[in-house]
Amino acid sequence: MLENIDFKGKIIIFSAPSGAGKTTLVRHILSILAQNLGFSVSVCTRQKRSHEVEGQDYYFLDIDLFKEKIKNDEFVEWQEVYENSFYGTLKTEIARIWASKKHVIFDVDVKGALNLKEFFGENAISIFVLPPSLEELEKRLRERKTETEESLKKRIDKFQYEFTFQNQFDKVIINNDLKKAMQEAEILVKNFIGK
Repeated sequence: MLENIDFKGKIIIFSAPSGAGKTTLVRHILSILAQNLGFSVSVCTRQKRSHEVEGQDYYFLDIDLFKEKIKNDEFVEWQEVYENSFYGTLKTEIARIWASKKHVIFDVDVKGALNLKEFFGENAISIFVLPPSLEELEKRLRERKTETEESLKKRIDKFQYEFTFQNQFDKVIINNDLKKAMQEAEILVKNFIGK
């Protein structure tokens, strides 16, 4: 499917532990480079949150349909992020964005990011966003008021695991000062798509 597309844009991959600020950075990049970039909407099997929009934040599928798409080789990448909680990127999503002659920007988990980088190779840049500290990450997650103590513990444990992958990314941004992090992300992306 992807090999039959005339325009093959660049792939910009943002990844981070939950609460590090990657979504904020991706939204910023999209706001200033909307004419050049298309956001890849991931597929997931978790429940939709009240503020989320189907087809804009995620495509929400039940587990059986997700597994059927795996069998049919419809994903560029997919992961079981938590038990029975699947996330992935459909090939049709990349095709949709490339058909509009735009580069693709991702907001994905660490394993998904590494799989995308492997799939797209030199046509992709992977950017890992870190919070300034574990304490700051926990504070940000608590301020969201979307986590139970159990889910908060899972996310913090996952951060400690994901942190070990940062050296496998092309670039690391430490989101200590949001304005500086936005500027750094903007420069990285502009330079990469300008190559």
